[in-house]
Amino acid sequence: MKPKNIFDFEKPIVELENKREEMLKFAADNKVEMDTTVEELERHIQSLKENVYGNLNRWQRVQISRHPERPYSLDYIQHISEEFIELFGDRNFKDDKAMIGGLGRINGQSVMFIGQQKGRTTKDRQYRNFGMPNPEGYRKALRLMKMAEKFEIPVVCLIDTPGAFPGLEAEERGQGEAIARNLLEMAVLRVPIICIVIGEGASGGALGIGVGDRVYMMENTWYSVISPESCSSILWRSWENKELAAEALKLTAEDNLAFNIIDGIISEPLGGAHRDPEHAYQEVKELLIKDIEELSNDPVERLIEKRIDRFSQIGEHQFAEMPDKDESTDASISQEETVATIGNE
Repeated sequence: MKPKNIFDFEKPIVELENKREEMLKFAADNKVEMDTTVEELERHIQSLKENVYGNLNRWQRVQISRHPERPYSLDYIQHISEEFIELFGDRNFKDDKAMIGGLGRINGQSVMFIGQQKGRTTKDRQYRNFGMPNPEGYRKALRLMKMAEKFEIPVVCLIDTPGAFPGLEAEERGQGEAIARNLLEMAVLRVPIICIVIGEGASGGALGIGVGDRVYMMENTWYSVISPESCSSILWRSWENKELAAEALKLTAEDNLAFNIIDGIISEPLGGAHRDPEHAYQEVKELLIKDIEELSNDPVERLIEKRIDRFSQIGEHQFAEMPDKDESTDASISQEETVATIGNE
């Protein structure tokens, strides 16, 4: 599948692909044998792809995660599940179109799917609020989780959001409380939870459905407390340093795996999931089948204990011991010096 939207770092590849198409057309129109030349060009294209996509920097991965042709939550759900029935509303305020969820089956196993949904057309993006849920979206997600708990159905969360909606009305309806409530409830939910970052994973908007027994990221996604653009605007009062911010944030799947924030990375087709969505769907489906079976064999209490332990250890650190004023040879050490000492350890 050849995407319509091309990034700057992909242009050399596209130029060669266009040249190959021209050669094939020329050979067909003029009945000329060019198989050897075409095969050599295809090997060169493949080598260039492996070199380009195998050495992407962090900002380039952010770009791929936002590709408008990339599969969204509903795409994954519809392709990896059977008999999906979407459920609506938080039974409190309204239905949030940026947060979707419902019941489906994977390989005969009932699953509660919850995910953030973006739109492709301008009208659909507005309808989905650009994938930024309001408080009612997180309350809808929690309602579906509680339903899954009642019927002992595993939960699968698909994360893809630039952040929770930051508007005044969202704050008035308790955006922070809604996300915090989800963190609390998900930590002790009595069914297996599997979370997968399929696109963007920004801040509390992603974490609001991101507490699970297993947490994964697709190969070309990002997961961080803030987006590179917002980080750049805070530090440099401009978006111009977004690439530098992306490097500093260490937000890629490889970074998060190194920090033990996630359990694994789901491979994508060369160039991103949008180049071969069927391959991406199959990778996710096989992983879910395996993990649901493994997690279902764990006793519920043990499942909750391990879930709480794993998130309690994220960002764990040790403080330097404060000197005893009675025994220290230099009791006048300042708090600033102590903090500096801790930071250098």
